[in-house]
Amino acid sequence: MSEAPETVEWQGKKVPVWPMRTIDYGLLLSQDPAEVEKVTKACLEEGYFQLNLDGIDGRRMLEDRQEVLQLMHRFFEAPLEAKNEYGLIDSHLGYEPVGSRTGAFGAGTKDGYEMLKVSRDEIQQGSPRVPSPIKSSGELRILERGIGSCNTITKVLLSALSSGMGLTGAERFENSHRNDRPSTTTLSMMHYLPAEETGQNKIGHQKHTDISSLTLLFSDEWGLQIRPPGECGAREMGFVAPKPGCAFVHVGDSLRFASDMKFQSCIHRVVPFNPTEHRYSIAYFLRAEDDTMFQDSEGRYVTAKEWHDEKFKAFTDPPVWQAMAPKSMILGGMKEDGADDREPVSAFVPEIVQQTAVQG
Repeated sequence: MSEAPETVEWQGKKVPVWPMRTIDYGLLLSQDPAEVEKVTKACLEEGYFQLNLDGIDGRRMLEDRQEVLQLMHRFFEAPLEAKNEYGLIDSHLGYEPVGSRTGAFGAGTKDGYEMLKVSRDEIQQGSPRVPSPIKSSGELRILERGIGSCNTITKVLLSALSSGMGLTGAERFENSHRNDRPSTTTLSMMHYLPAEETGQNKIGHQKHTDISSLTLLFSDEWGLQIRPPGECGAREMGFVAPKPGCAFVHVGDSLRFASDMKFQSCIHRVVPFNPTEHRYSIAYFLRAEDDTMFQDSEGRYVTAKEWHDEKFKAFTDPPVWQAMAPKSMILGGMKEDGADDREPVSAFVPEIVQQTAVQG
């Protein structure tokens, strides 16, 4: 992790491609001591890692993920009125159209993605509230299988981390993530549109840490950037290379708080690496039970649900209101070394649009 990173050309400059530890899911299933130590060190030192699922134990999740991806294509290609049948029912359930949040480059920019969110609690019910394009029983079974696979994988990770931290009994992390207790655990499906469809001021996903204990993230396209913690060279935002058969795993705020701030929470954002392509990502946000109490980065005692609702509001607020939130809200109290882009990076604008703007 201390070696000089590789680089990639992006927006006319060399940007780091940060390395990641790779954790073997099959070894974690059997609580292999060396792999348990390895994943624990990854969370203590970086707050992220690649999870290798390309084995007999994880391959089912990769298959479920492909079915969810096909469902996403069907859903996002539907007319807006069909996708927005219910709108955003709750902060962790419903549809968010493009431009609902601040973009990757600060005030004046908007996100460039649309998102469908399905809560784990909701999908367990007999008739979950989902828009018409995915109301068929077949579509619901795809979501159920995908959520079930993600839940199993993240619970295996939690168990390994409890063992790695020497926790026993009620202190183990998984005891605040029980399946039968209400939580805001969510499967989020995101479609990042080409710049020519969203416009220059709707690009990317702002820098943040996740409102989760663990985030299990799948994406084949480049675009995810992370800021590594610590003192290893320039700590600027850099890309993470997608790896076949693997998922990204991020430590979120709740697990950092539950570890007494020992675990790192991953600072990351999403930017348009190739502004002409459609980018699809699937994120499973495993979150603690709603009434789980912890001390946040401001020293306040809050429940997991209170932290979720406060931070979600900060995400969707205008930048001027975001600045009024507790200082540590967006980054979960994580400190930064290095600097981000100070000016918005120009997105791809087709020539016909440029000509129209000049004429106007």
